[in-house]
Amino acid sequence: MQTQGLVQALVEENPALIESVDFYVSRSVQPSPTQAARTSKRPQRQTSIDQTVYKRRVREIIRTAVQHWEYGGEDDEPIYELNEIAEDALTFAEVEDGHNALAVMEAVTDACVSYWGEVYDMLGMRPDEFSLDLDVVWTEAILSTDLTTDEILEWQEKLEEWQTELGSFSMALEALRQGWDYPPLVRVLQGEISDLGAWSGASPDWADSFSKIRLKILQRREHYEEYLYLAQAEGQMKEYLAMLGQLGRTDEAVEEATEVMTTMPEAKALAEILRDQGQLSQALDIAIQGLRFEAEKSVGRYDFAVWTSELAEGLDQLETALEARVVAFRAKPSLQEYQIVQSLASDWPETRAELLTYLRDTEEWVAREAKLDIFLYEELVEDAIATVAPSVYSHSRPELVMRVMDAVIASHSDWVIKLAKREAETIMDAGKARDYDLAIKWLQRVHQAYRAQDQNSTWYRYSQNIISAHIRKRKLIGLIKEQGWL
Repeated sequence: MQTQGLVQALVEENPALIESVDFYVSRSVQPSPTQAARTSKRPQRQTSIDQTVYKRRVREIIRTAVQHWEYGGEDDEPIYELNEIAEDALTFAEVEDGHNALAVMEAVTDACVSYWGEVYDMLGMRPDEFSLDLDVVWTEAILSTDLTTDEILEWQEKLEEWQTELGSFSMALEALRQGWDYPPLVRVLQGEISDLGAWSGASPDWADSFSKIRLKILQRREHYEEYLYLAQAEGQMKEYLAMLGQLGRTDEAVEEATEVMTTMPEAKALAEILRDQGQLSQALDIAIQGLRFEAEKSVGRYDFAVWTSELAEGLDQLETALEARVVAFRAKPSLQEYQIVQSLASDWPETRAELLTYLRDTEEWVAREAKLDIFLYEELVEDAIATVAPSVYSHSRPELVMRVMDAVIASHSDWVIKLAKREAETIMDAGKARDYDLAIKWLQRVHQAYRAQDQNSTWYRYSQNIISAHIRKRKLIGLIKEQGWL
């Protein structure tokens, strides 16, 4: 009751909130996939949603987005909310309530068309120039619905009209054309697989997305053999191998993997399922194969390499653990990863030389701090200095250069003095008051380096020259006084 009273009070204070309240109340009474699945698995032809609520919510989002841009917002994040609302349709699709899914999509799409003019007037941009993409959700809603011929024609007409305003609905229109009775698809689902897959000719650019939607629906309907046939026909090997594993056909999955697996994601999907099923040795074999497929910087490579290494350690296969950990190090270098590799390597000098060569050769920015950490850890001073030698580091990451200076002041004081003087004087001579704190940090290294050389008198003369040259710069002189140099 307190919550109800609070909502009523807020709405009285700001009547515009009523649309948001109506929308969230409407969503809250929608069935969850689990609830609806317990109630019925048969498609429901009637619709129960209030389309007006969705249209109002779309209008509210678009107008909020316009205000966002009017006040200087530069990203298109507000538009993401439209995609999230569209995904309400998937809640219905997942319980085979396709007609309600289509009703949600009709409301959202029609409202976008009706109110997008406000965005166009503001920015002169069409929806397809943003991140708005309704085609995927439309496709799943259509393929989850048992449509009559008249309904197919009705939705086709609407989608063709809408796409002149919102951008392509190619997948959704193809879903209407094919349904589940498309002859090439029917043959594939019966196990007749050809080079054309589930198409009568060359497949479109979005064929992968299209087939994954079909696979999602087949899995939801527990049509597992058809799922496997379609995944195989459409080259969805990750999904194919993972489904074999989920079905407990692990021997078949492992045997198939040796012939069809070509990417790390495929290996990862199967290896994780095998591990969950207690097939640890097979999981490790698949995982290490997957790591050998991919380029060094592929997405997810580091996490999967760590996963593989830890699995191998648990099985006391230390050579495999080392191989995977070296992969992890190359994907995301760090001192911690370096030390883990060191702990696993039985022939550390050889492995050490390999990793250091990699660090010296790599130009990846992700490795810049790791290079310094590791070179300093290994007391490879010249390598550390060479790493920060490019002037870009002094400007973009001065703290990295100073870390090296602090480590080598005693042994390479001349280098410290030369570089630190240059950086400090550049700031002071330009009168960059906002950077005077940084200039002082450079001068601190000059001071320490002169002391390391037992050249206090030289430092004194230099500091006095600095003071004389910049005596009128009160902020700088104040900072120098704080250091006790004046």
